[in-house]
Amino acid sequence: MLGVLIGGSGLIGGTLAHYFKTKTTDSIELRAPSSKKLSIRNAGDIRDYLKRVRPDFVINTAIANIGSDSQLAFEVNYLGTLNLARAAAALGIPYIHISSAAILPYGEEIKEEEHLPLTAQLNNYAKSKLMAEQTLRHMHQNVGLDYTAIRLAVVYGEHDHKIQGFHRLFFSIADQAMPVLFTKKKVLHSYSNADKLPYFVHHVLLNRQEFSGETYHFVDKEPVELANLILTIKSYLEVRTPREIYVPYPVATIGKKTMEILLKVFSKIGLKASLPAELMFLESFYKTQTLSSSKLRSSSFQDPMPEETIYTKLPALVIYYLTRWSHQNLISTFSESMIQATAMDTEFQQAPQALLNNIHQDSISPFADLCDVPEP
Repeated sequence: MLGVLIGGSGLIGGTLAHYFKTKTTDSIELRAPSSKKLSIRNAGDIRDYLKRVRPDFVINTAIANIGSDSQLAFEVNYLGTLNLARAAAALGIPYIHISSAAILPYGEEIKEEEHLPLTAQLNNYAKSKLMAEQTLRHMHQNVGLDYTAIRLAVVYGEHDHKIQGFHRLFFSIADQAMPVLFTKKKVLHSYSNADKLPYFVHHVLLNRQEFSGETYHFVDKEPVELANLILTIKSYLEVRTPREIYVPYPVATIGKKTMEILLKVFSKIGLKASLPAELMFLESFYKTQTLSSSKLRSSSFQDPMPEETIYTKLPALVIYYLTRWSHQNLISTFSESMIQATAMDTEFQQAPQALLNNIHQDSISPFADLCDVPEP
């Protein structure tokens, strides 16, 4: 099987690419063209590339940044999805579409059939993702598109290089930029494990009769209380903030609007800054949204890591992201004992000349396995 993955540089796309490269047999090959080879905004690029490659399936994980303007959100999240679906329908191949809980209302145990009404008041991200889902359903019914839509909630996992979503929250706590709790007690959300998703996508591709034309919520079985998660992360990081003080939603919105005004003033004197795009979902910090996973659990898919949750993953996530962010000089307000420096790193910092001399003595010979071996 030969597949094409769109959006391979993101957290979800990168996780899928790694899985198909290392966890599956050689009989499955996944290509992840860069935007220079295939721009999802260009219908001609999509047609030409897929016509040339002739894949057996297409996976789309690409999204515009959640704070993008209406044109970019529409072209990437909707038109890109539409054109990929048209190509997949023409080739008669499965199309796996990664969608979002942003299109769902607040509440508990929300089913796959539910979604927000399509109105002008929706933010650009939710509006474009909702339109994409509705068009895929329409194409399945009218032109026989073989698709599966997979809705994700709050995604967690390693290798998120853009610091967004859950990892933006994580970063704010690690950087001690969250003095108090911008939520209230007993607000619950569903979470999606990025490491488990490739197993589901693989299973879906191998079982098209069951999953064709269907939408699934890919979330952990148990929802998570936001306040408890924040305080748990705080304890792992060994930082002093946020304090267990709950800021009411009206106060939080006033603070957000005040900061927006101040940033506009600063921009007029040459100081450029912006609030995190995730603040467009500030209301969700104060309202419960849990997705039903009953349809997923009653399917033929078996969870490869049933005991793994956001809480069991936290220790590994803490070490991974603290190491990454400290290497990038993004944060320094944490206990450095949590990150173990290597002996070579210590020498690089304290005795670079001695390190260089040692490497020159022992470690500059050409790689033996790459050297040309004379024929006998």
